[in-house]
Amino acid sequence: MMDIEHNIVAIGYKPAMNYVTACITLFNSGASEVVIRARGRHICKAVDIVELLRRVFLKDLVIKNISLGTDTHKDSRGKETNTSIIKILLAKR
Repeated sequence: MMDIEHNIVAIGYKPAMNYVTACITLFNSGASEVVIRARGRHICKAVDIVELLRRVFLKDLVIKNISLGTDTHKDSRGKETNTSIIKILLAKR
């Protein structure tokens, strides 16, 4: 079994199908669970990816957990900013 920390797919600017392929690859290589992580404006893309996986590609996929939070970081001028984050834990039945 693979370590869950290596099974994180961080959502960014690439097309959604790239992330769908990454998740399918992780599951096919033996991962029992995969975490999809997104920040800010990429949260809606993360939800779209999960729905694509569940409805089209991996029908036996279940959502085990969804966690929401906030990342605090400083921008280039030293001002603290908050960014929403989502982590979605997926598992095969």
